[in-house]
Amino acid sequence: MKNKFRLDKQNAKLMGVCGGIANWAEIDVNIIRILWVLAALFGVGSPILIYLIIGLVAE
Repeated sequence: MKNKFRLDKQNAKLMGVCGGIANWAEIDVNIIRILWVLAALFGVGSPILIYLIIGLVAE
């Protein structure tokens, strides 16, 4: 496996989920954060609940 998903505690604002996704996808963390906020504002699939689940389950 090339890139394993892990929470990014050094680049974290809350739990490190967006930083971990950005590292895994090899893109800028700010893009992920903006997309996550937009998804939360427009209610695309319960992103707040998904964020919490990822933050609690991921290592």
